[in-house]
Parts: sequence; C-alpha cells; structure tokens
Amino acid sequence: MSRGDSGPSAKVKEKIQVKAEKVDKGKQKARFDEEDASADADADGEEDQDAEGDGDGDEEEGTSSRGAKRSRVNDEGDSRPGVKPKERIKTLPRDTDGYIPGSIVRICLHNFVTYDDVEFSVGPYLNMILGPNGTGKSSIACAICLGLNFPPSVLGRASELNSFVKIGKKTGFIEIELKGRKGQGNLVIRRNLSASTKTNSFTLNGKSASGKEIAYRMLDLNVQVGNLCSFLPQDKVSEFAQMSPQDLLKETQRAAGDERLTAWHETLIHAGKELKTLLQTIKEESEQLKQMQERNEGIERDVQRYKERKSIEAMIALLEILIPVARYRELRVTFMEVKKRQRQLHEKVKILKAKNEPAHNLLKKLDAEHREHERNREDMKKTTQAKFNKMKMKWTASEKLETDAEELTAKLDRLKKEEKDRLKRIKALEVEIERTKEELAKSPEVKQENLDGFTTEFRRINAERADVMARKGEADERLRVNIDAKARMNAQLGMAHAELRKLDDVNIRKMQNLHSWDRDCHDAVVWLRKNKEMFKMEVFEPPVLSLTVTDKRFVNAVEAGFGGFQLRTFICQCQEDSDTFNRHVNDSQALGRSVRVATWFRPQSSLPPPPLSQEEMAMLGFDGYAIDFIECPDGMRFWLQKELNLHRLAVSLSSNINVDKAMELVARPETGGNVSFICGMTMNSVGRSRYGKRAVTNMTREIGPARSLANTTVDPDVKRRIDGQIAQCQQDIVNLDAEREAIDEEITTIFDEDKDFVARLEDVKRRREAQKAAQDRRVKIESKLSRNENQLAGLRSQPSADAERVRVKNNLLNITRRRIQIAKEYTALARSIIVEQTEATRSGIRYLQTGANRAALQELCNKKDEKYQTALAEFDKVDAEFQAVKAEAKTAMQESKDVITAADPELRKQYEAIEATRVKYEQDLLAAEQGGVTPPTAAGVDLRTMDELETELDTQRANLDLNLNTNPGVVEQYEKRKRDIEVLGKTIEEKTNKAAKIERDIKTARDKWQPALEKLVASIGEKFSAAFDRIGCAGEIRISQHEDYDKWAIDILVKFRDTEKLQLLTGQRQSGGERSLTTILYLLSLTEEARAPFSLADEINQGMDQRAERSVHNSMVEVTCKEDSAQYFLITPKLLPDLMYHERMKILCVNNGEWLPEERDLGSMMSMIDGYVAARDGT
Repeated sequence: MSRGDSGPSAKVKEKIQVKAEKVDKGKQKARFDEEDASADADADGEEDQDAEGDGDGDEEEGTSSRGAKRSRVNDEGDSRPGVKPKERIKTLPRDTDGYIPGSIVRICLHNFVTYDDVEFSVGPYLNMILGPNGTGKSSIACAICLGLNFPPSVLGRASELNSFVKIGKKTGFIEIELKGRKGQGNLVIRRNLSASTKTNSFTLNGKSASGKEIAYRMLDLNVQVGNLCSFLPQDKVSEFAQMSPQDLLKETQRAAGDERLTAWHETLIHAGKELKTLLQTIKEESEQLKQMQERNEGIERDVQRYKERKSIEAMIALLEILIPVARYRELRVTFMEVKKRQRQLHEKVKILKAKNEPAHNLLKKLDAEHREHERNREDMKKTTQAKFNKMKMKWTASEKLETDAEELTAKLDRLKKEEKDRLKRIKALEVEIERTKEELAKSPEVKQENLDGFTTEFRRINAERADVMARKGEADERLRVNIDAKARMNAQLGMAHAELRKLDDVNIRKMQNLHSWDRDCHDAVVWLRKNKEMFKMEVFEPPVLSLTVTDKRFVNAVEAGFGGFQLRTFICQCQEDSDTFNRHVNDSQALGRSVRVATWFRPQSSLPPPPLSQEEMAMLGFDGYAIDFIECPDGMRFWLQKELNLHRLAVSLSSNINVDKAMELVARPETGGNVSFICGMTMNSVGRSRYGKRAVTNMTREIGPARSLANTTVDPDVKRRIDGQIAQCQQDIVNLDAEREAIDEEITTIFDEDKDFVARLEDVKRRREAQKAAQDRRVKIESKLSRNENQLAGLRSQPSADAERVRVKNNLLNITRRRIQIAKEYTALARSIIVEQTEATRSGIRYLQTGANRAALQELCNKKDEKYQTALAEFDKVDAEFQAVKAEAKTAMQESKDVITAADPELRKQYEAIEATRVKYEQDLLAAEQGGVTPPTAAGVDLRTMDELETELDTQRANLDLNLNTNPGVVEQYEKRKRDIEVLGKTIEEKTNKAAKIERDIKTARDKWQPALEKLVASIGEKFSAAFDRIGCAGEIRISQHEDYDKWAIDILVKFRDTEKLQLLTGQRQSGGERSLTTILYLLSLTEEARAPFSLADEINQGMDQRAERSVHNSMVEVTCKEDSAQYFLITPKLLPDLMYHERMKILCVNNGEWLPEERDLGSMMSMIDGYVAARDGT
C-alpha cells in the first residue's frame, strides 16, 4: 500500500493506470450439461446481507429455512415441491460478446484500500493480475467480494467495512459491472462506504437498492464468492488445506457438478438424522410398551375381581331400590283395606252421636264457662305475682341503701385516722431532711476538673503505650491468620482422607459408576434406600449393585448372561411392592422428574431343570453353571433363574470343549428348549429349527470383557492427586506450627514490655474510681434530700379532713330520706295485694263449682252414650291402625322416591324398565280378569315379594364379602395404562411407517446423489491425478463414505517424493508450497466442472518451485482459455520467463505510486513492444 503526502505542497494526486491487451472476441459457444440448471434460484429464504457481519453472509444456493417442516421429497431428491425438470446447464448461456451472465465486465474503485481512483475492464476468460507487492492486487479481490455484498469474513482480513476506506479519506465506493442475462442489460452495482461509521448503501443500475436485493441477484447469477473452491483470497489459501474433508465435499458440490447435489445431500443429512432419532425413539418406546403390557398382565386378575365386585355392587344397588318400592306396594294394599273399614265405622259413630246431641251441647256450654273462670283466676294470679316482684325490688333497693350508709359511716371513722397519720408523716420527714442536710454538709465536693485530669493521664500513658499495642495487634492478627490457615489445612486434610477412604469403598465406586451410566437408575436406588418402610417385602437393588461374582475368572461369562437393562432392573418379591414402586417412581414424579426404570415381579412357579447333569458337565469339561459363581440375596435367585436362565447357562474357562457333543446333549427334548453355554470367550446359543426336520442349530458370538460386574479399580491419577494433597497439607501444617512458635515468642516479649504500662493504668484507674465513688455518694445524698423535700411539700398541701367529713354526712342524710320513701311504697303494695287475693279466692270457688257441674253432666252423658262409646272405641282402634298404616305407607313412598331420585341415571333407567314391565303385566292381568280371558304370561316380569328381594340382597352382600376389595387405584392404573398402550402402539406404528417412508426417501435421494457425486469426483480426480503426473508427483481424490451422510467426505491424497506413500492433505503434514500446489491443482481440476460465472485465486503459487509453478501455469492457461471456460482471475506478484500464453488471456498490470506519468497509454503492451522493437532496430 502506498500513501500520498498529506502536506499542502503535495498537489500531485496518486494515479493508477491499468492497461491490458485484449484478445479477439469470437463467437462463443455455450456449454451445456445433460440437464438444464434452472436459472431461477430460490431466494425467498435468503438473509439480508447489506450489513458487514462476518458470519451470515455466505450464500448457499437452494437452501431453505432450517426451521421449516420437512416437505415430501420429490423425484429430484430435494425437499422443494416437485416441478417439471428443465434442461440443466453448468453455467448460464454465454452471450455474443463472450461473457457469461454473472461474470465481471468492469471494476471501478474510489478511495478503496491503496487506491485513490481506478477503473479497468476484464476479459471473459483468464485474467492475470500482476504487480509488485503492496501495489493493491489483493485489494481487487477484496473489492469483488465486498462490492457484491459478501461479508468481510470471506477475505480473512479486517472485519469491519469502514476499515477498507483508504486512510485519510472520509468516504469511498466500489463499483462492479456484471454481465446480465442474454438479451438483458448489464448490472452495475455500487457499494458506498464511510470511514467514520459502519453504515453502507447500495445502488443497482443507478437506483438505490437493499443488500437483500443484491444478494438475490448474486444467487440468481450463481455467484459463489463465499465458496473457497470458487473464490480463494490470499489470506484464505492456508485454510483450504485445513478445510475438513466433509466441508471440502460440501463446497465442491456447491461449486461444480449437478446443481442439485447440495439439495440431495442436505436431504440425506436431515433425513438420516431424523431416521436415526426416529429408530432410537421406536426402540425405546417398544421397550416401554413391553413393560407396560407386562405390568397390566400382572394386575389383570385384580382388575377382573374388581369388575365382578362392581357387578355385585350394581345388583345390590338395584335391590336397594326394588325393596323400598316393593315395601310401599305391599303397604298400599294394606292401606286400602284398612281405609275401607275405617270409613264404615266412622258412619256408625256419626249416627249414634246425633242421638245424644242436646246433652252434649250443654256439656260444651259448661266447658266454655269452666275455661272462662279458669282464665280469670289465672289473670289474678299473674297480677298479684307482679306486685310481689315489685315489693321484692323495693326491698332490694332498701338493702343497697343500707349498705351505702354503713360504708359512709366507716369512712367518717377512717378520716380521723388518716389525718392523724398525715401529721405524723410530716414530722418524720422534717427530722429526716435535717439529718440528710447534716450528712451533705460533711460530704466533700469533687470537682469535674479533677476527673478530667485522670482522663488526660490515661491518654498520655496510652500514647506512650501505642507502639507496644500496635505491635501486639499486628502479632495478634498474624496469630489469627495462622490459626485460620491451620484450621483450613486440617479441614482440607480431613476431606482428602475421607475422599481417599471413599476410593477404597467398592459400594461407593459402584454407585458412582452407576450415576455416570444411568442417572435415573442411580436416583431410583437413592430413593429406594430412603423409603424402604413403604414396602411389604424387601425390594432388591439392581444386580449391578447387589450381585457379586465370587470367582473373578468367570466375571466375563456371568455378565454375558445379562442384557444391558437387566443389570439395572429392580426386583420385587410381591405384586403389591411392584405396584407401589412403579406408582411412585415410574408413574409419578417421586424423583422430581419423569423417569423410566426397569422393574420385575413374577409369582413363584416351576423352573426348567438344568440341561446337563453334574456327570455330563464334568465329562464335557464345564466348570459349572453361571449361577454357581454368583453371590446375591436369596430372593433374587428366582429372578436369575426365571428371567435369565443362569442355572441353565453352562460355563467353561477353556475353549477346548467338544461343542458338537455339548450341542447334542443340550438339544435333547427333555432339556426344555433353547439352551446356551460358554466356552472360553464364545457364547453358543443352541436351538432347533421350527421347520423341516427340526435340525439342531448353533449361533455363536464373542463375549466381551466385563464392565459392569468387574471390580472397579481405583483411578491411580486420582489417588496420586489425593496423596499429593495430603502431603501438601501436612507440610503446610508443619510450616504453620513453626510460624506459630515464632509469633508466640514475639507476643510474650510484647507482654513483658506492656506490664509497666498496665500497672500505671491500673493506678490511675484506682484513684479515678475513688474520686468517682465520692462524687456518686454526694449525688445520692442530694437526690435523697430533694425527694424528701418534695414528699413533705405534698403532704402539707393536702386538703383538710373537716370538709370531707361534712360531705360524707350530707350523703348519709340523703340515703336515709330515700329509704323512708321506699318503706312507704312497700306498704302500699302490700295492701293492694290483700284486696286482689280476696277476689282471686272468689274466682277460684266459681271455677270449682263449674267444674263439678261439668263432671256430673259428663257422667250422665257417658251413661247415655254407652253404645256410642263402644262404636267410637272400635272406630278409634281402626282409625289408629289406619293412621299408622297411612304414615308407614307415606314414609315408604317417600323412601322409595328418595332412593330412586338418589340413584345414578343408568341405575334409574334400569329400575324404570323393570317397573314398566311389571305395571304393564298387572294392567293386562286386570283386563283379562275383567274380560274373562286367559291371563298373560309372567315370563320376564319381576314379581318377587319384598321378602324374596331381601333374601336376594343378603345373598349378594355375602358374595360381596367373599370378593376381596381391590384398590380402585390399581384399576385406574390398569385402564390408564391400557389406554396408554393403545396410544403408544398406534404411535409406534405411525413412527414405524414414517421411518419406512424416510428410508424410501433416503434411497430415492441417494440413488440420484451418489452416482452424480461419484461422476463429479471421478471427473475431478482424473484431471487431478493427471496434473500431478505431469509434475512427477502423485495425487488422488477419493470419496470417504460413512453411515452418517453429514460425515461423507472428499479425501485429497498426495505424494511429492518417491520414498513416500500417498498421504492425506492436512494443514500440518505438508509444507506450505506443497499445500499451495495441491490447492491450485484441485481448483484447476474443478474448473471444468464449475457452475459459477467466475472464479479467483490470489497468490496461489507462493512457495512452489519453478518446475511446479511452470506446470501449474501452463495447466491453468490450458484449462481457463478453452472456448467454453468460465471467467477466471489469477493474482500473482511474480512470473517465470517464457511462460505459455493464449490469445484469450488478458494481462492486467498494476502500476501504483505517488508520481505516475500523465500519459494515458502507459501500460499498453503492444505500444511497449513496438517501442522495444524500434529501439532495438535503431529505427
């Protein structure tokens, strides 16, 4: 970069002249591939790239939003809607002027990096940009990248756009003219830059445009500046060799070959990941489904008993409705019969009663008179009682006044005594005050100045003592720090010892390993240990914790008998415990989250016998059955035999077993089916074919070393770390103890120095306290004198007792007057009561006389009504029976209505059907009896009496008692799990179908992608190998396949020496020159297959020897100057002499500096050649 003088004398403006020799532009023929590449790229999902960010600017053709739902794969293998395929081309059709749409026609720069102003045109084929270092060749690559709205990160230089404005300038711009589509105008894109801000703007053909619009145009023209295979800046050359093989494949697909390769590949990547996830989900859900089905099978009998109980309960509920209805029906029949008799007797009583009506009327009159006299007598009683109450109130008031008078009399007596006591107290206080004054006169007065002198002396001594105290404080602080540090060291030492002890605990190591393998299972074990009291019997922890192999030589064989989840299975000994464990751990969130752990329970049942006797085992050379080498809880052995058949798994440490003989013996029909045995490290699974002659089959597999049941060894690195911590702590403690001794000695010395100061301070303190005590005594005496004087003044100021005595006597006189008034009122009330008592006596006599007359007349009526009474008694008896039956029937009717109303709708509907059938039968029966026809059949009609129904109810209740009550929660779990099983089954089926669909989609896409990729790589590899052969080296390109499509890769293998083998190209293995040579040869090999309208390589020949550089140059000219080649830019600071030249090449020489001549024709190659020839010939 050259920089102009900024002083006022610098008037010569920096200029750059770029002259070039153009080649003849003949008619160019467009190169077509076998399929047309659609020119309309999908730009709907592209990001706005007008900002200068460095991460989101890379363009990828044909990409869509990652968040979108995956669409159905069409016949092209991509996720976009299928369209009618068009003829595809590698580049857009070349125009008559030789340029391919999207290639660069002209570049104009203003205040950009090293340039003040420059404008030049480029050719449609190879453009070689030459010039010394620092003239701005790479700036042209920067201008192409930024001017077409690609981010600065592509360049590997400055990350901010304003950094590309020439130093000392405020603004600048980049203007690039791109070839438009055939028949359309060119695109002139200008990007305006500002040195002071990060803002920038675009214009397109002179009109303002957004970065998103520019990005869309680049995508439309397939410009791939963001692809290292198409655009390789100077600072990115080393990154090409460091690019991962996977990224190299993806970038190669974007740059060359069928343009659908990337879309197919992305489809395979996404579909492959989705399929992998889906298959894992199907596997997990299938295991979950199996567990759920096994759990439901375990509680199905309880559910059946529950349903039977519910059926009995429903029958009881129906009978509890039918019985009250039947009772009401039977009572109603009785009611109608009694009602008929009651009405007959009522008529008879009415007739007899009419005969004795006159006597009865007189009796009624006497009854009325008798009640009237009784009412008068009672009224007089109430009036007299009221007056008695008033007399009582007067008496109470008089008693209260008498009490008040007694209290006033007592108060008069107290007044005399209190006055005497007051005078006595005054005399005593006067004597006390005189004595206190004498004591105060004798007490010396202490002045405040004396006390202040002690304070001054204290301060003087403390000032002299300050240095000693400062040293003491510093020593105390160091002692505290020492004690704290030692406490921390002891704590760390204790923790290190505890951690070391944990390493030696096998059970703790097992739990730690389980936590790393299966956190859910680990947390379930912790929960089980805390909640053992919830279970009826012991629930065994998983075998990985509770099972031990007694002979470690057999640990590999024993572990081979387990499945992965079986080692982490909880074993229950009863169904109740299994349900409790599953309800809390699997169905609820007892662990604070949803988990799934394996559980097992089966009722005790018979087990198949071992396939070989002990004699046969010894004869064949087996060491024993797997279960013989296991130590575990007794309750777990049934699970090991029932679920794992370890009592049937013969084991031999030696592989020298007669396998054929062993197969013959274990395959005998009486052995009970499939049997396995282990010889050395080989598992043999023996069975019989299900078809044909049912031949014996043996499937073998190698067993691996035990991981879960092998004793976990102590990590030596961890032990060394802990031992180091212990040693360091112990050494630190020793150092701290030594430091403590020095501090203690220093503190002892300080204490000795401080003793004199302490003695002096104690003396001052003693004298000050004596003075203070004297002062306190005087203050106490003064306080006592003041208090006594105040009391004396209070007693003298109290009022005289004479006035109080006058007030009390007046109150006593008033009370006496009120008592006299009450006595008069009491006498008047007594006289009126005597008069009223006399009248009440007369009214009582009249009441008695009327009562006697009524009784005599009643006796006369009774004699006359003897028949009437007999009839009435009979009526009363029947009427009482009628009323009782009526009340009972009414109650029964209400009870039956209440029972029916309270019943649930289904039960009520069932009752109504039964009742409707009975009513219809009774109606038909009545009609038949009245009509004299055959009565209807009673089939299907419930005609049971109440007694029969109650008998049936007792029977059903007995059945209910025999049916054990099942927890409704178990049934609820069963039904819920049954629904979950159906839902999960459908889900698994749907996911299985979806997985099959994805597999078909993957096959369709791969059938298109892999052949096209192999064809592209084969084409590139053929040219790549040939290029290396020409320079005497070897190179090869291979496709590296992987089950994960995202890890498919292109490996570049090279060999630069005869003694070497082909080696993978990396960023470290080869030298810089070798990497550069490999990079340019790969890019050249890629050029003929490229789809981009132009490519660029900046200083790719650095570090090459002359032979390689010449060969590369010749190859580049040959490849990029073919008639159907795309535009290419090669930037280099040096060239060898006598290089190959082609008429389609264009040479751009960069001349940059402070003082350039004004001649515009400087740089014309032909003019320079003509001048050279003329000078040589002397013409």
